[in-house]
Amino acid sequence: MSRTWNTRAETGADVPAIRDIVRTAFPTPEEAALVDALRADPEAWIEGLSLVAVDGDDRPVGHALLTRCHIGDSPALCLAPVAVRPELQHGGAGSAAVRAALAAAERLGERHVVVLGHPRYYPRFGFGRASVHGISLTIDVPDEALMALTLDAAHPLPAGTVRYAAPFGI
Repeated sequence: MSRTWNTRAETGADVPAIRDIVRTAFPTPEEAALVDALRADPEAWIEGLSLVAVDGDDRPVGHALLTRCHIGDSPALCLAPVAVRPELQHGGAGSAAVRAALAAAERLGERHVVVLGHPRYYPRFGFGRASVHGISLTIDVPDEALMALTLDAAHPLPAGTVRYAAPFGI
C-alpha cells in the first residue's frame, strides 16, 4: 500500500544508511559500491541530487540518485540507482525519492535525464523510450529499457550516445 513519504537531500550522516538500503535492495553489493564511487567522483556528483525518502523518525528508507552524464555533447543526468529497503518496497518510497530527485534537478536548471531500468516502472515519471529521440548506448540493452525525459519542454531531448560517469564502467 502506498503512503505519503517525506523526502530530502542526503546529508553526510545518511551515507551509511543509504549504503545499507542499496546493498539490501539489490542482489549484489555492486550497486552500493557504485553509489560510493559516484559520490567520490567530482565530475559525476552534483550536490543536492541524492535524495532520500524518510520514515517518521527521519531515517532514510528509500534513495534515488542523479549524477552527471552526457547525451552526445549535451549535459544530462543519469537516474541510478533507485533503491528501497526490501520490507518497504511497493509502498511508494521509491517513487517519492524519484519525484523529489527530478524536482531538485529541475530547480537546478537541469534539462535531461536518462534511466536504464524497468520499462513498466519509469514511465510513471514521464520517461519514454530513448531510441525515439535518437538516444543510444554503447552496450546492447533491450530498447524499451533505455528511457529519457526532458525536464524543460523548451529544450527537447538531444540525440546521441549516452556517456555515463566513469564509475559506471560503460
